[in-house]
Amino acid sequence: MFCLRPVAASALALALAVPSAAFASCGSAFCSVNTSSAFMNAGLAGDTRLGLRYEFIDQRHPMHGDNDVSVGELPRHHDEVRTLNRNTLFTLERDLAPDWTIGATLPLVDRSHKHIHNHHEEDGDVHHVPETWNFRELGDLRIEARHELLTSREQGVGVSFGVKLPTGRTNLKNRDGDLAERSLQPGSGTTDLLLGAHWRRELAGGSTAFASVSADLATAEHDGYRPGHRMHLDVGWLKPVSDRLSFPLQLNVSYKARDRGAEAEPEDSGATTVALSPGVSWQMSPHWQLYGYYQRPIYQHVNGVQLTSRWSAVLGTTYAF
Repeated sequence: MFCLRPVAASALALALAVPSAAFASCGSAFCSVNTSSAFMNAGLAGDTRLGLRYEFIDQRHPMHGDNDVSVGELPRHHDEVRTLNRNTLFTLERDLAPDWTIGATLPLVDRSHKHIHNHHEEDGDVHHVPETWNFRELGDLRIEARHELLTSREQGVGVSFGVKLPTGRTNLKNRDGDLAERSLQPGSGTTDLLLGAHWRRELAGGSTAFASVSADLATAEHDGYRPGHRMHLDVGWLKPVSDRLSFPLQLNVSYKARDRGAEAEPEDSGATTVALSPGVSWQMSPHWQLYGYYQRPIYQHVNGVQLTSRWSAVLGTTYAF
């Protein structure tokens, strides 16, 4: 079994998590930094792990294709202005056997959103009405199992599979009684199939390389809305500099297809993002670890007009027993 304690902190916080891309027409988002424990399975003392991860994603920059645009430059029914995402993710993970792990992740979504509703009157006049939503709600529960196909000190290969359950609300309204757009809601209303595969290898000098691919596939439509399929590719490198301190670096590639259905916005949904994510990790004790990441997109392409972020941040901790 591979064990590299100095670098374990960077990956043990969000068990089995398949990251969600930081884009959508309204700006609803989760950060795509990968903190799966698949890469550092034996870093903490204990076979049960509790994880807490906080994400900050401020989406205030409209884009059209590859280009920045100003709010309202390309008029839509809604001119998106800003979405501030502050997500907290709670994780429980258990090693059932040397080559099997099961885990669950539940997000608490803290989201504020503002857009301008362009209301067209019968006489041809257009009224520009600001609308806002602010909520803190539980999102969709993710349950996954991971199986290690090859495990040694030098390298490992594994696969994961699971489901995302429709536990989050899809009918939130603001104080004026206006229903939030479906891509803004804390839940999608759909049951999704989660699939993934990962690889890691120990390199000379004690560093570690890893890679993973994953997919989040909506299996059906709910109330006129089916979220676009999501695909992720993560490539990373972790370098220990002491018994407790290490510096991870990731390249995160995210692709989201267009949303579908009568309540979706297919013309303004779906995107591709490539981001660079340097981080730091610290092992407080054999049972407790901390980590942080700064993520910066280096390429973004969106369909239609969508809100994007210039940077995002992740802070997390894991306790094992």
